[in-house]
Amino acid sequence: MAEASTADVKKLSFERALEELETIVKRLEDGKVPLEESVTIYERGEALKRRCEDLLRQAEARVDKITTDAQGTPTGTEPLDVQ
Repeated sequence: MAEASTADVKKLSFERALEELETIVKRLEDGKVPLEESVTIYERGEALKRRCEDLLRQAEARVDKITTDAQGTPTGTEPLDVQ
C-alpha cells in the first residue's frame, strides 16, 4: 500500500499536498491516533513533505529562468530542465 500511497502523492498539487500535510500534523499533535495509524500517517506526511519541497524547487527554478531585458523587465522564460 505504501507504493500506491506514494504514487498518489506524486499527482497532488502543492496546495492539496500542503493541506493534507497540515491535517496529518494536527492529528499527530492531538495525540489521539493509535500507534500503528500514527506510523502510517507519519510516513504519508513525509511523502507529502517531499512533494511540497519538490514542487517548490521546481517553481523556484522556473522563476530563476525568467529572462529580462536591459531594464530588468521580464521578457519571457526559458525552458525548464529539472532532473
